Amino acid sequence: MAPKSRAENRAEQTRAILDRARAQLAEVGPAALSVRQIARDVGMVSSAVYRYFPSRDELLTALIIETYDELGDAVEAAESSVADRADLAARFAAICHAIRDWARANPHEYALLYGSPVPGYVAPDDTVTPAIRVSGAFLALAQAAEHAGVSTITTTPVSPAEKAALVPIQEFLDGPVDAAHLVRWLMAWSTVFGHTSLELFGHMHRGILDYDAHFRQVSGQLAADLGLTS
Repeated sequence: MAPKSRAENRAEQTRAILDRARAQLAEVGPAALSVRQIARDVGMVSSAVYRYFPSRDELLTALIIETYDELGDAVEAAESSVADRADLAARFAAICHAIRDWARANPHEYALLYGSPVPGYVAPDDTVTPAIRVSGAFLALAQAAEHAGVSTITTTPVSPAEKAALVPIQEFLDGPVDAAHLVRWLMAWSTVFGHTSLELFGHMHRGILDYDAHFRQVSGQLAADLGLTS
């Protein structure tokens, strides 16, 4: 067997460090992530780890990017698997359930992304593109609904201040979406993540007996509110 190249060895060591860091998330949480302990666990001195990740924050950033991309992959794969692209309700349900399914399968990674901020850590711009993949899936569907002439069930007048607040999102889109509709879509997006967080972090314990049935009801109600169901 041919010896591994330097690049292969580096990739292998990088993977080992990231894997051990992810395991540590489950053990102590992101705020207590210890480069020294990770180094011991992978059989390296701590100074060697810094050749791969110059600081603990850079290691956290790598974990955040990786987990955002995994969630983005799951959501995009679920949404693209809906064969009938005109079935906006099915595409919406696929996105909602993919978020919850991934979160339930990866609770510690979900907490890294959507739980309490890590004290002193400021996410760099590198995290933005992977971070907006899921919201991008919601917004792409909002645009598809707009193009199909779908209207949300109820709206309230949108103030000039709110229209101004929505400018960055409108600029992100390929075409304009009615501001009142966009507000409802943003509410749906935040509801899915809020509901998922309440479930994962134990805030609905003993209040809801069947989480699966309840989430189906919630996501179905959101689809109806968005005008996606007949």
